[in-house]
Amino acid sequence: MGNSYKGIIAILAASTIWGLSSLFYKALAHVPPLEVLSHRTLWSLVFFGIVLMVRGRLGAVLLALKNWRVVFGLALAALMISLNWGGFITSIQFGYALEASLGYYFFPLMVVGLGALIYGEKFTRFQGVALALMGLAVLVLTFGLGAPPWIALFLAGTFGVYALIKKRIQAGPMVSVFIEVLLLAPVASIWLYGAHAYGWALVPRTTGWFGENWQDTLLLVLTGPMTGTPLILFSYAAQHAKLSTVGLIQYLNPTLQFSVAALIFAEPFTQWHAIALPLIWAALALYSLESWRQEARVSASKPRRGG
Repeated sequence: MGNSYKGIIAILAASTIWGLSSLFYKALAHVPPLEVLSHRTLWSLVFFGIVLMVRGRLGAVLLALKNWRVVFGLALAALMISLNWGGFITSIQFGYALEASLGYYFFPLMVVGLGALIYGEKFTRFQGVALALMGLAVLVLTFGLGAPPWIALFLAGTFGVYALIKKRIQAGPMVSVFIEVLLLAPVASIWLYGAHAYGWALVPRTTGWFGENWQDTLLLVLTGPMTGTPLILFSYAAQHAKLSTVGLIQYLNPTLQFSVAALIFAEPFTQWHAIALPLIWAALALYSLESWRQEARVSASKPRRGG
């Protein structure tokens, strides 16, 4: 099996884990979101620390920490990813998984829009039409449901800003995420200490859930591998498969999230969702087509080796 096929399998696996992750976090719906988020942060730190140690990459972490520009950028990225993780966990726990799935449909186009707004990057005609279709889908949902899809926009926005920040940082994906959760770890530790010692859980409960029973304890520990494993798979896929292929298969993630929300969680799927969803799919089709064309142009411009 060639590396390109292994890359496709890796992105399929990563997208499936991400797409079904709502089932995992739904099983922790009785645990306050901030407690789940804090455990996700700390166990991700442990997971990535072990992976980096096994790969002999801890030196790269120390090197990155010596660069204050990298640390500052990763601190901003840590804030964005923490908001994104917390928003996703909360939306799943409170019955907004369907709207959360829309956020990850919006994400790639949100990156294009934010790139133009923040960095002055120009988008192509196809990308402009795709952005217009996404905007129309947002208007349809706003008119039909009586309010903008705030959760979807929040998740797409925070993840979009996170992606733009990471684009400017010269550090590997695992090294950078390790530093992000390392920066968040003190806040997570303080919150968990307060939840266990003083009942900061914001629900009628005086102690935290970790250690109460083996099921919840195991699930909280697994938030680390659940976060880290798909990222490792995605990184492998990005290195060995075509980026257009990786980008297209990634839409399996929100599709699975949407299916779980509608079919398993039985969240309401309205006529307005039925109108907005084809608009979103059309936008993503145009975006994917343009990505494929750009990648093809880049490949064609590279000099070929030959005799």
